[in-house]
Amino acid sequence: MVNIAQRALDLVLPGLSRKVTAGLLGAAALLLLAFGAHLILPMVPMLTLCVVFGAMAGNMLRQGTKLRLGAGMGWSGKQLMRAGIVLLGFQLAVSDILGLGWKGIGLIALVVAGSFFGTYGIAKALKLPGDQPVLLASGFAICGASAIGAMSQARGTAKDAPIPVALVTLCGTLAIAVLPLANTWLGLNELDFGRWVGASVHDVGQVVATAQGAGLTALGAAVVVKLVRVLMLAPVSVLGSLSTRRAHAAALAKGVTPPETKRPPLVPLFVFGFIVCVLLRSSGAMPDSVLQGAKIGQEILLGLALVGLGFAIDLRHLFANAGRSSAAALGAWAVVAALGIGFVVLMA
Repeated sequence: MVNIAQRALDLVLPGLSRKVTAGLLGAAALLLLAFGAHLILPMVPMLTLCVVFGAMAGNMLRQGTKLRLGAGMGWSGKQLMRAGIVLLGFQLAVSDILGLGWKGIGLIALVVAGSFFGTYGIAKALKLPGDQPVLLASGFAICGASAIGAMSQARGTAKDAPIPVALVTLCGTLAIAVLPLANTWLGLNELDFGRWVGASVHDVGQVVATAQGAGLTALGAAVVVKLVRVLMLAPVSVLGSLSTRRAHAAALAKGVTPPETKRPPLVPLFVFGFIVCVLLRSSGAMPDSVLQGAKIGQEILLGLALVGLGFAIDLRHLFANAGRSSAAALGAWAVVAALGIGFVVLMA
């Protein structure tokens, strides 16, 4: 059975090595497991389960098996993440975004900026290593693990992505239960609760899971606000790439070898693809069947990528720094939730 699957992958992606193929097959198996678990527990988004099952496999398998799967898991976390982000653009229509008005769009941009710099400041103050502060800030400010993947690709720091992915996934999953509970005290109406969810919950699936219990009005408002945040993925990724390019050039000018030896492109190719997909969706020329197929493809690609990122999470390292990491994540969560409330008040 495994040999048949490997031959099928060789036909679809003939350039892959056997090592990569083995890891892809492992990621596909865990994706199916996550899908099955999601059917049993529909309140937990499938992409969240992909991270969880990937992390479990990466920390429970024997070292030899982990090494055999590692190349394919790493390839999945990098290459398939890019492809999934491109297809994510098909979820965005400019007309839906403009429906919020320039005031709403401007306020969401401020929420994203405040969330990014607030999270970055907290992570730096707690001395999270490497590029984790930037990646964690991207995840909390924009769209969770997908944004972390995009920013890590743009900056060439994919090795620092697994811990931020774990943290943003944890907080986003907690939000599914915590925000509706908090609203029993806040007393927000359906529209305002949906706006709060859309402005403060990280992953798109987590937004849907959090808002849907409050009614269709809340769900619609949450999705529109969230998609405006997703749209920020393109400019923020470009700014992240630009920052790395400048640091790279400055290091070379001083005769120092930069930590990332390969200079990232000014505008990553997958960002171009993301923008093209947004424009195609906005044109109205795309049949519903194509959009539905793109959505399914996006879920599969991002699911495989998140399995790969989860596989790279070292739980021993995470728990060894649990105090700082958890404090950074919870502090960031509080900042984003507070900014979301501010957005609701100003939109009223």
